[in-house]
Amino acid sequence: MAVSTPEGHGREEVEVVLAVEQFVSEKRPPVSAVAFTLQLGEALHRYGTPAHRLEEHLEMVARQLGLEARFFSTPTSIFASFGPPEALHTSLIRVEPGDLDLGRLAKLDALADDVVRGHLPPEEGSKRVAAILAEPPRSGLVSRLLSWALVAAAGAWLFGGGPKEAAVAGTSSLLIGGLEAWTKREPRRFLMLELVAALLATALSVVTASLFGPLSIQVATLAGVIVLLPGLSLTVAITELATRNLISGASRLVGAALVFLQLGFGVALGTRLTQLLPPLLPALRLPHSLWTEILALLVATLAVSVLFRAQREDWLWIGLSGALAFCGARLGAQWLGAELGAFLGALVVGTASNALSRGRQRPAIITVVPGIMLLVPGSLGFRSLESLMARDVVAGVDTAFSMLMVAVALVTGLLFANAVVSPRRVL
Repeated sequence: MAVSTPEGHGREEVEVVLAVEQFVSEKRPPVSAVAFTLQLGEALHRYGTPAHRLEEHLEMVARQLGLEARFFSTPTSIFASFGPPEALHTSLIRVEPGDLDLGRLAKLDALADDVVRGHLPPEEGSKRVAAILAEPPRSGLVSRLLSWALVAAAGAWLFGGGPKEAAVAGTSSLLIGGLEAWTKREPRRFLMLELVAALLATALSVVTASLFGPLSIQVATLAGVIVLLPGLSLTVAITELATRNLISGASRLVGAALVFLQLGFGVALGTRLTQLLPPLLPALRLPHSLWTEILALLVATLAVSVLFRAQREDWLWIGLSGALAFCGARLGAQWLGAELGAFLGALVVGTASNALSRGRQRPAIITVVPGIMLLVPGSLGFRSLESLMARDVVAGVDTAFSMLMVAVALVTGLLFANAVVSPRRVL
């Protein structure tokens, strides 16, 4: 193709442009490797990978594939740049966060390992990612609803409640689980889930206490919404802030605070029913034996495994992780106080999970997240809002401070665990 140039320096300018285009084309990264990396990042983000782990994992994959790349993650997007600074190719991926899926995360981690080791070409890796995303849910609706109820009932028992509190919490959580499955089909309804769930749990607890005798409304309500408490999101937010992922951590922290406010407002609406019903009798506290608490702990960890869609071969290890976290936190609280107890529990479960990850060749997140779920400070934040709603500002602020201290203790324990025993994999 002939190029017509004006007099003067036109031909030299065209030659410079052609040289730049040739330079850029030579610096352009392989399309298949870039496509696989982007698809992997979107899938990992969708199933609950926090920003610091996601960026580190994608950088490791890109480096092993011979790509020069930079990544930046927020709770709703991923920015990825490939190539040298003078010839960057940047992509923006808008991601809607989904439910935590430990089974898919384990498969994606193994797939990334196969690709970076050269066992699979990137083109085949992209197809495998799409296949993993297209898989049907590991657990059906019935098993998930049953898990909602079991987590709440076990939580009510561990919070010090009795059979009545466990029954009411399990019933309300079962209804909330069905409400969550229904509202997911309509985004506008899903945004109101926390408020309606708190209203439902509180109203059911108040009415039951009025009709069937004394029970702890606070324990039944708290356990009823335990699955929705953003304690895990709060802990992840503090972790991202501690690892200098400031934008993602701040965004997630604000999101957790908003969920707490919605739950608190729903509880405030529900407690208005007490003015329309006869005076409620004080709840009787029943002594708990050790074996019943162990049974409740096992039930909670099994139900959490189903809710997080973990693979069955991981259920035993998840149960052991939950037991380590619970026992470590209990012993630490007796010796050192609540905050340092949470630190000890996180340190124990983090160290054990990292060592197990190296031995089983599986991501440490599979056992870390369910174990930390038993320690997250969501219940403290909920109680803080209750105190503030009741105009008890001093107690509310004190509880909120305790919540933040527990979250910081959990994060510090996990960071110490990574320093003591580094995981084999980034996840």
